[in-house]
Amino acid sequence: MFSRLFVLASLLFINLYACKGGYAACVAKVKDSHAVINSTLSIPISHNRRLVYSLHKPNAKILKYDPFLSLYLIKDPQPFAYPFTINMRLQLGTAMVNNRSSCEGKFIQNQIGLNSLARYSEPLLTPSLLTSSCCSLEGIVTPRGIIQKEYLKHFVTARKSEYGDIGIRVKNEKGFVVVNEYDPFFKKNPFKKGDCIVTFDAKRVEVASTLMRHILFSKIGAKHRVKVKRGKEYLNFFVVTQKRYGGGVISDTFLESQGLYFDRLLHVVQIEKKFVKYGIKKGDKLIQINGVKIKNQKELREYLQNAKDYASLLFERNGFQFFVNIK
Repeated sequence: MFSRLFVLASLLFINLYACKGGYAACVAKVKDSHAVINSTLSIPISHNRRLVYSLHKPNAKILKYDPFLSLYLIKDPQPFAYPFTINMRLQLGTAMVNNRSSCEGKFIQNQIGLNSLARYSEPLLTPSLLTSSCCSLEGIVTPRGIIQKEYLKHFVTARKSEYGDIGIRVKNEKGFVVVNEYDPFFKKNPFKKGDCIVTFDAKRVEVASTLMRHILFSKIGAKHRVKVKRGKEYLNFFVVTQKRYGGGVISDTFLESQGLYFDRLLHVVQIEKKFVKYGIKKGDKLIQINGVKIKNQKELREYLQNAKDYASLLFERNGFQFFVNIK
């Protein structure tokens, strides 16, 4: 008898949070669960786990870490009885919710891979949860944009925290999905800038956001058939998913697969063994590629993909400049 009363009481308590009078109940749930702590999100998603968004390592037992999107899965030291669920059903209404207020709006652009987070119709309320009126997660709101629920679900459920890559970055252009940049270091990369992606694994490609999820969530080593339109010609490629090295809060210049990582101003922040022989050190700033001055990662990607045989990189260290040639 006691157990039945407990279940009924629990269901009533949940209903006080969910689907009642707009988003006031969701604000209360965020507050009660301590899901927003300063600039960090710590969202209970099961009886003993929290999904954390933080630019700093949390002081907790870490079960999984996504360095691309700054996501952590941690063991919950103080379990919340009524965790948030990640809603994978169609949802029409959403709002940004923190422990003080909510703001309703809608997506104006879906997340395209790791570099282009989703955009919202209202000024971002950061940090906050993006929820339905039933307090289920539709995404999390960060200063860079919104990480949508598909990426949250993938992170929580995937065995490894890694992403796939077939050597392209894409965009929506005039109703088509077009290769915006291609990785010159990607082994046997068949793509070229401007290729229109027609099908992926025999399914028609309609939007860049969906295609990038298929690529990123693909298992390393998986084989795919891709049909592209290049000019007036249709081509079929067979590609194998490789490991993604850059994107999100990690630099994405295509040099990451070679072991070289940058900050936003192109200072070297990490060097793997392959580049140690070149004499590059942390803090060195990249200022030119093949004689052309560059200011950011986007310009570096653009010039790297145009380098045919090698790229000549000009670095600066304490006023001293030196070249490094890479193939």
